[in-house]
Amino acid sequence: MNTEPTTRIHKNAIKAWTVNALLYGLVWFVPAGFFLLISIGQNSHLPDPWYMGVDWVIFAALFIAGLFFYLLIALLFPKLRWQRWKYDISEKEIDMLRGIIIKKRTLVPINRVQHVDTRQGPVYRKFGLSSVTISTAATTHEVPALDDETASEVRDTISTLVRKVKEDV
Repeated sequence: MNTEPTTRIHKNAIKAWTVNALLYGLVWFVPAGFFLLISIGQNSHLPDPWYMGVDWVIFAALFIAGLFFYLLIALLFPKLRWQRWKYDISEKEIDMLRGIIIKKRTLVPINRVQHVDTRQGPVYRKFGLSSVTISTAATTHEVPALDDETASEVRDTISTLVRKVKEDV
């Protein structure tokens, strides 16, 4: 196997991915908490105080466990993900290496690339980042969290290499 790619994505990816994880977590926590409070409020007329005590103990345990995993995913995983994400572009292929637990390495031959785009959502825009998406006939690949200038350079480089390969054929 070739040597591993060496080019890292931008360090602001950690901040952007943390913000994304925190926002997505709110999408799950707020409605769940709302429905749980409604459920507890509807059962408050029950005469058995033991029932309410167990309900609150279970709620507290689940809330603490959920909060722990939420914070773990939001605060630890983005840094690990950034450390593992590397890519390189050569005249023959685009080499991408990523994965926190399971390493995934993708080699996209330049002659298979159909088009290349840059993409930027609101969180990436806040941190000055863009993604480069590389489309082949079979699928789409993404190099995430590059600063805007680098993303444009990567897009243009891949486009130039593709044109060069297609002219040689």
